[in-house]
Amino acid sequence: MRISITSFLIVLSVMASAQTINTKYDQTLAEKLGADENGMKMYVLVILKTGSAVVTDQARRDSLFAGHMANINRLGQQKKLVVAGPLEKNEKTYRGIFILDVKSFDEANQLLAGDPTIREKIFDVEMFNWYGSAALPEYLDASEKVWKARR
Repeated sequence: MRISITSFLIVLSVMASAQTINTKYDQTLAEKLGADENGMKMYVLVILKTGSAVVTDQARRDSLFAGHMANINRLGQQKKLVVAGPLEKNEKTYRGIFILDVKSFDEANQLLAGDPTIREKIFDVEMFNWYGSAALPEYLDASEKVWKARR
């Protein structure tokens, strides 16, 4: 039996475009998390950078950073902040990141307005739309179970 080049290319094309079906797919969870068919969605990635303000009064600085941590905790409890953490010292003066589970920069700015280190310009922010796993917020419940003590 001979197969023509055209027939072979058609079969190869169909095989290459075939979808893989996930047998563990949970439609209810996907809808709850706002997942697209790839299990992904858009977030706002915030990069905190060294700002223009220099606060030399240690008590004031401590107060501002206490407010920064309180805002992080509040946004985490609201499930709006799904990732936060500092960056190592670097030449771009990037200090940390947030991944916010919001739909717009306007909504992100409203949440960031509650952070005194941003309001007072200790940190400046850069924001980007970021496409990531819709399941990312699910890790928040597990995160409460892995830390032993906080400073």
